[in-house]
Amino acid sequence: MKNLLREAREKKGFKTREVAQLLGIDQALISKFESGSRKPTKEQVIKLASLLEIDLEALMIAWFKEKLLYEIGNDEYALKAMNIVREEIENNYSITKRKISTNLTAIINEIDILKAKLDAFRKLDSFKISQALELEYTFESNRIEGNTLTLRETDLVINEGLTISGKSMREHLEVINHQEAIFYIKHLMERNSPLNEREVLSIHNLILRGIQPEAAGKYRKVQVMIQGSTHLPPQPFLVAKEMEDFFIWYESNKKRLHPVLLAAELHERMVTIHPFIDGNGRSSRLVMNLILLQHGYVIANIKGDYENRMQYYNSLETAQTKNNKEDFLMFIAQIEKESLERYLNIIGQ
Repeated sequence: MKNLLREAREKKGFKTREVAQLLGIDQALISKFESGSRKPTKEQVIKLASLLEIDLEALMIAWFKEKLLYEIGNDEYALKAMNIVREEIENNYSITKRKISTNLTAIINEIDILKAKLDAFRKLDSFKISQALELEYTFESNRIEGNTLTLRETDLVINEGLTISGKSMREHLEVINHQEAIFYIKHLMERNSPLNEREVLSIHNLILRGIQPEAAGKYRKVQVMIQGSTHLPPQPFLVAKEMEDFFIWYESNKKRLHPVLLAAELHERMVTIHPFIDGNGRSSRLVMNLILLQHGYVIANIKGDYENRMQYYNSLETAQTKNNKEDFLMFIAQIEKESLERYLNIIGQ
């Protein structure tokens, strides 16, 4: 690995000091990485691969090899232990591996490279940029659900406090509430608050506040039909149990799955349970984006135009009725990739 790093740096014409400045890493560490006297963290490996344009897979394999050799050394029991570890890893990840196709793996690798590039330029983050992108997210998320306010009108409602002639009070509240919910998930992200039932109910409470106050932040007590879908969510008396299983699944998988796949899975599982009488789509997307923000990604903004909306709904229905989540996971991964690319383009990177 040390040779890969040094050769790539020299090929790019960087000095160790320049690499250190770009990645926010001490210069002495860069030199130690190249001499082999110090091992970078996984996050640092991803950043180095992005900056130096090294094949991420090749560098990660070299990193894991050296990490394993360093840990186990030449102990006589090391080989037997490695065989046992290999079996356990294969068993633990067999289900996950079956879900991840070559195409999905490829796009996840592309996302990791984009995120590493973003991490290197976090200093260029701007409140105004975030504010504009969050406004777009509120507009698109509400448009998916049928809200007819335009992007400009959404801006006037949120930032100018104006009411739009001919638009319903509900549409105004949907905009205001969604923006408040974004502030809330950012607050949870900053506090590094864990995802739990209280926080999910709080997100939903914000979404339906003033619209259906009797149902805000509460699981549904009646059976519902999902518009445009053949899928029937669980009966009302099963909702609490399904959500309990939802949080158990999250706790069991939060360190096993890639953050983008974890976020997408949580979205699909929650919207499939359909725990609320209304506001399930918005709440599920907010939970998904909370996970992404907590892991340093950007908000995945699904567009509300007809083509994107139909692709979104169709991939969700395939996941729900055919027990095949590939299309939905690919869809969300592609949205996150595009969102990262756009953010980097805005900040000039």
